[in-house]
Amino acid sequence: MWRDWGTGGGQRSISGGRARGRGVLYWAALVAARRNPVLKAFYQRLLAAGKAKKVALVACMRKLLTILNQLLRTKQRWRAQAPVHSGIAT
Repeated sequence: MWRDWGTGGGQRSISGGRARGRGVLYWAALVAARRNPVLKAFYQRLLAAGKAKKVALVACMRKLLTILNQLLRTKQRWRAQAPVHSGIAT
């Protein structure tokens, strides 16, 4: 439940899904936001746009999951330089 009613807004948090998988994805995104050129640029762009660090990291988690799903679907290996028209917005 969102709990957005009334004056008590506050921050939202992630609670659904598999906690273990979310934890693995969190740490993978944390490392990728520092070391992977594609995700690092994405993370820095979100921070420059004024997003909170945790919000930017969760966005990196989602992008990493999207990239992994695409790699599995197309049976390709990760390339450091994403092609210009890969279908994934960076």
